[in-house]
Amino acid sequence: MLSPEIIMKIGVGSNARIGIGSEVDAEKVRRTVRAANRKGLGNVTIFDDPSRLVAALHDGEIDAAVRGSLDSTSSMNSIKDIFSVDRILRLALLQPAGGRMFFFAPVGVDEGWTVDQKMEFIDLGAALMRKMGIEPKIGVLSGGRFGDKGRHAYVDRTLDDAEEVTRRGQADGLDVRNCEILIENAVDDRNFILAPDGVSGNLIFRTLHFLGRGKALGAVVLNIDRVFVDTSRAKSSYIDSITLASALAGRRKA
Repeated sequence: MLSPEIIMKIGVGSNARIGIGSEVDAEKVRRTVRAANRKGLGNVTIFDDPSRLVAALHDGEIDAAVRGSLDSTSSMNSIKDIFSVDRILRLALLQPAGGRMFFFAPVGVDEGWTVDQKMEFIDLGAALMRKMGIEPKIGVLSGGRFGDKGRHAYVDRTLDDAEEVTRRGQADGLDVRNCEILIENAVDDRNFILAPDGVSGNLIFRTLHFLGRGKALGAVVLNIDRVFVDTSRAKSSYIDSITLASALAGRRKA
């Protein structure tokens, strides 16, 4: 079963070169780097400019990057510019308080609004999980139960989308289940939860992490060929995000 301990085990000893951003709370970043180096989570270097961090990742100077305390908009724009992508797709790794860890998307409000975009998340997310030695079990959420069809146009659309995504995912040979709106049941045996759209996904993420005291290791950018882990400035430490970056970088090199 996926757990912080498993991620730590993969990350320790990877000898990955990790870059982390520092714009505010510089001492918090420095403390994180010292802790990461003590734990053997690669060789960690601090960058104070998002474009420099992303360029170092692109050019192979580092094996993985963690946003740290850099500005989100500047960092995401740097990724778009330097990697020549028109949007960012992120897959978060969450663990509710007292619950099981799972991958989760979309987490950006502008992400995952069409069936094709949802399938892109599933395809790229499943590939990333398999690189980590984890077989994806995908749960697709919608805005209601099957019996709620007809109550509202938005609910109907999410129900239709979930059915189509489930059908297409299964046709591709993936373990995909339509979990309706029942996220509380989905997390029992699914390790990759797909929200109906970016707004509901962002709300679920914030509720679990900021109100529910759940752990958020970070959000991996899926649609670039390098490891970039997005983070929140509100985190008290970035050690878990560095652990995730080190684990992914080590698997990528292997």
